[in-house]
Amino acid sequence: MDTSLSLLEIFDTVPDPRDKKGRFHPLSAILSLAVVAMLTGCKSYEAIAQFGREKGAALAYALGFRRSKTPCKSTFSVLFRALDIKAFEAALTRWVASRIPHDEELVLCMDGKTARGSKDGETPGQHLVAAYAPQAQAVLSQLRVDAKTNEHKAALQLLGIVPVQGRVITGDAMFCQRDLYAQIVDSGGDYVFFVKDNQPSLAIDIGAGLAFEEQSRRIAETFSPGRFVAADKCSN
Repeated sequence: MDTSLSLLEIFDTVPDPRDKKGRFHPLSAILSLAVVAMLTGCKSYEAIAQFGREKGAALAYALGFRRSKTPCKSTFSVLFRALDIKAFEAALTRWVASRIPHDEELVLCMDGKTARGSKDGETPGQHLVAAYAPQAQAVLSQLRVDAKTNEHKAALQLLGIVPVQGRVITGDAMFCQRDLYAQIVDSGGDYVFFVKDNQPSLAIDIGAGLAFEEQSRRIAETFSPGRFVAADKCSN
């Protein structure tokens, strides 16, 4: 994309799951209000709804509402339960991508993290694999890692979503897998991954390769033509 897109423009592309007869507020306005409220620290539907009511008509009209009265708690609850999460995240990916400078080499950092506060008693926390774009200081895309898969498989899916061509993909030792390397290279990208004890044979091969290169360099310097010329002059 040549120009940065606004969140309002992006939210207009998200499919609206509501029945057309019961739409009192534009979807983009509701999503925008939720974003603004969450940026101020609101963490619940009730807090988001209260934030909108307290800020009044000025904010409501600025976000695209057709009425001065913003949605109540139940509206947010029903909407977010029905919203197409994949379509929503894809829209956010397009927004972040539009804000990345195109005249710079883009680095994407892959990492897996457990969402803070997602653990509930015996229920484990929600684990995510994300591609972070340092230039935009934002997550370009992320995927949930469920119980039937792992970070490695989720990373393969993630590479099919984010733009890899011409990019440098970085990651920790968890992503040192041959099929990941192959997918990045086949997609026109490069990679820089850390290697640790989880891939002992690979670590040994890399160490041996670097040692060979260093030894070759020293041999080349020792037997360079300039040294032989200097030695011949000394002997004469």
